[in-house]
Amino acid sequence: MADLIAPMSGKVQKVLVAVGDKVEVDDEVIILEAMKMESPIFAPESGTVKEIKVNAGDNVAEEQVLIVIE
Repeated sequence: MADLIAPMSGKVQKVLVAVGDKVEVDDEVIILEAMKMESPIFAPESGTVKEIKVNAGDNVAEEQVLIVIE
């Protein structure tokens, strides 16, 4: 199991996966806006999305858990 952690604080622009989706290493799963730039956030490992802890529009802190992959 792996937690997808926010590498920086910012605002969630888009969540590109749903609970139950299969993801592979380096799949784009979230778009995070920080410093007026959109940054893709990638899956750290292959697996199934178990939980999504944020929604589009949420502000997140650096190192906050965004998604749990099992």
